Amino acid sequence: MNIEPTDRKAKNYILRRSILDYGMGAIIIGFGAFFAFAERFGISFTITPAFRYAFVALCVIYGAFRMYRGYKKNYFSE
Repeated sequence: MNIEPTDRKAKNYILRRSILDYGMGAIIIGFGAFFAFAERFGISFTITPAFRYAFVALCVIYGAFRMYRGYKKNYFSE
């Protein structure tokens, strides 16, 4: 259940948190994409590919969660 705030301070807080969640989600997904396609850019890592792709999956999942949280805008508990 989403509670609509009525005061200006709460609306500004929600907007600021939402923008932060969208931005951080995009950055985290970007890191995941970078690690996924690093070999195509000529960058090699000393970790095994299994750990690298597990890190990519975690980045994409957490980035998507941050963007979803920014979409829902449910920052206040009831």
